[in-house]
Formats: sequence, C-alpha cells, structure tokens
Amino acid sequence: MSLRVGIIGCGGIAFGKHMPSLKKIKEVEMVAFCDIVKERAENAAKQYGTPNAKVYTNYRELLEDKTIDVVHVCTPNRSHSFITVDALASGKHVMCEKPMAINTEEARKMLEAAKKYGKKLTIAYQNRYRPDAQYLKAECEKGTLGEIYFAKAHALRRRAVPTWGVFLNEYEQGGGPLIDIGTHALDLTLWMMNNYEPKMVTGTIFKKLGEQRNTANAWGDWDVDKFTVEDSAFGFIVMKNGATIILESSWALNTLDVREAQTTLCGTLAGADMVDGLRINYVKNNRQVVERPAFSGSGVAFYEAKDSDNPSYLEAKLWIDAILNDKDPVVLPEQAFVVTQILDAIYESARTGKTIYFD
Repeated sequence: MSLRVGIIGCGGIAFGKHMPSLKKIKEVEMVAFCDIVKERAENAAKQYGTPNAKVYTNYRELLEDKTIDVVHVCTPNRSHSFITVDALASGKHVMCEKPMAINTEEARKMLEAAKKYGKKLTIAYQNRYRPDAQYLKAECEKGTLGEIYFAKAHALRRRAVPTWGVFLNEYEQGGGPLIDIGTHALDLTLWMMNNYEPKMVTGTIFKKLGEQRNTANAWGDWDVDKFTVEDSAFGFIVMKNGATIILESSWALNTLDVREAQTTLCGTLAGADMVDGLRINYVKNNRQVVERPAFSGSGVAFYEAKDSDNPSYLEAKLWIDAILNDKDPVVLPEQAFVVTQILDAIYESARTGKTIYFD
C-alpha cells in the first residue's frame, strides 16, 4: 500500500527535511505541492513529485483532492493551526512543523480537530529521533536515572540569528528563539521526563542585541527594522509533582556555553547531559562514574551512516509506519500541546511580570 502525500509550504524546511526524507520511503508518493509563491511549488514538484504531481497556490484547493491521504504543513507558525484544522477536516492525516501553534488557543483547535475527525496528527520534533536522544530515552524508560526531579532545556546560540524568511516577524512566527529553538529543547526534556503536567511558569524575555549592527552573525547582519521578536527568553517551570525545569533560549547571547536542542537531566539514581556527546553520570562501587555511549563508526574505514541514523528520515519513516499500521505517532499531539502551553506561559509571564499558574 502507498500513501499519497501533499506538501503545503515549499520553503527551506520542506526542501531541507520533509521532502528528501519522504522521497526515500517506498510507500510514499508526493502528488501535490502548494506554496504562495508558485515557482517554489513548481520546483518542489519537479524535484520530488510524481510525474503528474499537481501544483497549487491555495492550500484549500489541494485539500479538495480526496485521493490525498497525508499532508505535511511546512508554513510559517501563524498558519499552522488553521491549515492543520482544515486538513484534518478534509480527511487527511497531518504532520505539522514545530511549534504546534503560535499559542495555546490555536494548538487546542488542532488537538480537538484530530479527535473530532479521527485522523492522526503529529508535530515535527525531529530531535527525538537522534541516536543520542533515542538512547537516553531508553535509559529513562528503564529507570536508569530514577526519578528525574531537575532538568535544563538548552537552546543557546552565541550569534546565529536566522536572517531569511519570516523568522524575525512576530506576527508570522509568534515569537523568536523561544518558539523557534526553545521548543525543541523543551520537547526533548519533557519527553525524557515523561512529565506533561505543569503547575506554574515564570518567564523573562529580552531584546538586548537585536538593535545592534556589525554583529558577526553567522548568517550576516540582520535587518534591525524587521527584528520584531525577542533575542533571548528564559523560563522557570515547576511541574505538579515538584520537578523543576529551567529553559534557556537565545539566537544571540554573549556566552560561550552554546548548546542547542539539548537537555540536562538530574535523577535520584543518575544524571545525564549532552555536553561533548551524551554523558550519563552515576555512582558505582562507591566511585563517581561517567558513561559515554558511542554513536558513530568513526575509525571504521567502510562505515557509512545509515538512513536509520538520520533523524529526519527516521521521523518521516515512523510517521508513515504509524499511519499504515494504525499506531500512535512518536510525537503525540497531546505532548506537543503541553510544550505550546508552557512556551505561551513564558511569553505571558514576561509580558505581565506575573507567575502563570495552570489549572
């Protein structure tokens, strides 16, 4: 059996992740491509589509095709919710790029639509599929770390502000580094802890470097006039069982402690971090021990990385398998909803100066 897939939004993330990964899956046919810039959709169809693939500039026209089984939503954050809801209502399964939505209200609409129409919904948190993340998750599930009661979610860049697309546009994106890369770090951390019950959140956001020039930014100087989002955001999160998480996110920060899509976990039996590779620390025979699992074949002349080691491919493969075999996706929409709830609360706390409490 093959699945007919439509791509909505043919920008960088579609070309860089979704379409190359789907192309490798024999059960997938990419039959429709939509983008507000027709040339981008045409280019996508030419590179990745079936010979008779259709091109659209209006996503609603794509959704009218009842032969399409699955839609990947790869648009700016503001449109994640309404495109996803419309796609679910049209009878399609949906993978939506992260973050789930620009706020809790919009994310809830997506969650309710998936339940109402009985279709699968997942959010593209591909860092879960990295070899180090898969290994650590297995250890957490085995109880190696014991009760995880303190964690940090890391998403810090020194000077790597994305200067293309709409990343700096608050209206389109809903925020800056917190909603862009902080979302990955928080998802990883909650997933490892298997804790999705927040109690309260305190947050701060800053725009301290966004108006500077000659910044040595990785992708060149940003346009100061278009930089309408925060450049850093931080959150202090307490879960209902008392577990505490510190979330740090920035595109531009004067720090050498640069870490992205990483987590630090502290449990009653062991701890773990992702500094210089995955490290698990514990006590054995009354000695402090650090374990460093190996995840590469470096030093083996004939070794080549397999597709199964590629997080983007694994994300797509397991998503398609979940549809074909009627299983839950790896990233449950209920989990992604809590990530959005917490991010939204950090922004609200920063705006109001108050701690945000969850019911």
